[in-house]
Amino acid sequence: MGISAEAIREGLDAIAAQEPRIAAALTRTGYPQPRIRDPGYATLLRTIVGQQVSVAAAASVWAKLERLLGAEMTPGAVLASHFDELRGCGLSRQKQGYARSLCELVVSGALDLTALPADDEAAIAELVRIKGIGRWSAEIYLLFAEGRGDIWPAGDLAVQIGLGKLLGLAARPAEAETRALAEAWRPHRGAAAIFTWHCYNHPAL
Repeated sequence: MGISAEAIREGLDAIAAQEPRIAAALTRTGYPQPRIRDPGYATLLRTIVGQQVSVAAAASVWAKLERLLGAEMTPGAVLASHFDELRGCGLSRQKQGYARSLCELVVSGALDLTALPADDEAAIAELVRIKGIGRWSAEIYLLFAEGRGDIWPAGDLAVQIGLGKLLGLAARPAEAETRALAEAWRPHRGAAAIFTWHCYNHPAL
């Protein structure tokens, strides 16, 4: 479901009221569009499929998986598939391990994606139990699929670069500094993250 356009606008307006550099950038670039993904298992499986490959390559693998497993691509169907079948679709041994980890947690009920903890850090801890899903992937899921408004992926390179541009920093801030710089923007850091991506390569900046 992601953060709505209205919520992004409200969040950025609140930040701009306390940070003139954000206000100035908003005037030059306008508001970013929402980034929305469907909540649930399929989005996390797509995340695993897309790791360390191009968008086009990931789309090709996903299309082959759909032909093999059906459009719903249920966790049970993935688990019932043979290694060579999945490899033929382009899934490496490592990614198959990640996909099976996700599917086993979902099928067993050990991971309920419809009832993740309300606390963001607790939700991240649940998601990183999946092999191949680290903190960044968990944060992106919570931001884009669940629309959690205060997610701040401080380890994201584009967030760091975008923040450095927005604040006129001499160098790209490291993760710890990126986290510290946004503390005052709670509970609107999700909107700020979307804005840093919007500004990362924006020609007006």
